[in-house]
Amino acid sequence: MRKHWWKALAIILIFYTIVAGLLLPVPRLQILHETIRNLYFHVTMWFGMIILLTASVINSIQYLSNQNMKHDTIANEATKVGLLFGTAGIITGSLWAKYTWGAWWLADPKLNGAAISLLFYFAYQILRSSISDETNKARISAVYNIFAYVMFIVFIMILPRMYDSLHPGNGGNPGFGKYDLDNNMRAVFYPAIIGWTLLGVWLMNLGIRINKLSNNEQ
Repeated sequence: MRKHWWKALAIILIFYTIVAGLLLPVPRLQILHETIRNLYFHVTMWFGMIILLTASVINSIQYLSNQNMKHDTIANEATKVGLLFGTAGIITGSLWAKYTWGAWWLADPKLNGAAISLLFYFAYQILRSSISDETNKARISAVYNIFAYVMFIVFIMILPRMYDSLHPGNGGNPGFGKYDLDNNMRAVFYPAIIGWTLLGVWLMNLGIRINKLSNNEQ
């Protein structure tokens, strides 16, 4: 049980995020209104995605350094869960855009950058499935993963800050920390980041275990 305490914590924090995120009062901000509750899901899932993709690229670098297939497996599984969170982030973000900006999708630098970044990682999975030799797959995938991560940082963190953007914290718009992100929201927002990240690590570990079982069967 001691080994699995963090899984219990993940369940507790996510349950808390859902309940408190829907029930606790939120600031009445112009345009956002009740949709600001999406901050607990859309933004925090993307935090989890960024952490997982960072873990993925670190393991790709480690693989290139020591050719240990364990690092290739971790990189691959972390990317899969990162893609899951990223897709959920795109869906919740599109829903948020509909109720605040009036459209499911707009020509916004960060929206487009997020979509392009996910395409890079979908291409990573396609690349892996197209190579049969395990050693070549791991090596080529590791190099591509490093490239994809660099482009990911450029498209979601650098370019949006260089152009006008509707997103808070980009293009001259203030971040949520400069709005009325009150203590009620902070009490949910930060635990939500931890909860979604722990869930992502849990899913990643399940993928790694399934991969090991599959290889043993072969």
